[in-house]
Amino acid sequence: MRKAWRAAETGGSNLCNMAAEAAGLLRRVLVPILLPEKCYDQIFVQWDLLHIKLPQVFKILGAKSAEGLSLQSVMLELVALTGTMVYSITNSFPFSSWGEALFLMLQTITICFLILHYRGQTVKGITLLACYALVLLMLLSPLTPPAVVTLLQASNMPAVVVGKLLQAATNYRNGHTGQLSAITVFLLFGGSLARIFTSIQETGDPLMAGTFVVSSLCNGLIAAQLLFYWNAEAPHKQKKEQ
Repeated sequence: MRKAWRAAETGGSNLCNMAAEAAGLLRRVLVPILLPEKCYDQIFVQWDLLHIKLPQVFKILGAKSAEGLSLQSVMLELVALTGTMVYSITNSFPFSSWGEALFLMLQTITICFLILHYRGQTVKGITLLACYALVLLMLLSPLTPPAVVTLLQASNMPAVVVGKLLQAATNYRNGHTGQLSAITVFLLFGGSLARIFTSIQETGDPLMAGTFVVSSLCNGLIAAQLLFYWNAEAPHKQKKEQ
């Protein structure tokens, strides 16, 4: 029994060491290529993620348009973030392992509202905010069985995959990425990569780590499309220039 316990302890320690080494490798790649060291530390060390989706919010507000953004994709991302947050709170995980989900959730529900608002559906947007608040309260209440929370977390992977594929399909169909913010997309990609390793270190939960693996692959697809369509412009912009 003791031998088995020691073997498990050694295996867990090795896994954490591997995660730490991978996180160090990610830092060496991201800092010189995508982010200044100060920004990396703020986002991935201090986990100050309040600003990740703000560039997307500001871009929508500045353009007064949410063209190119798939509402279904953003809604599914909201479902995934909600599942991660509720699952983590229910299992008493440390805030550092799920705090970003809270900030991203607030920014994502804001983007949902803005998409509806700029489509002339402001009342629907307000209704969405009210309904979401009620659902969130219900999920966090003792009335919700733990099995339901686990199922919600398990549904994150298909929600993330389908959501990102919907956005990728929208980009492909339009031939441009519209009002998608490059800053937000690349920060989400880098953040999901980093969270694979920190979730292994801080929670040891394979379901959490697996969710971030899938999220990284999907965010990478959108990032690749942004680079591919970098010089492509939305039709309404081309008409204005003509």
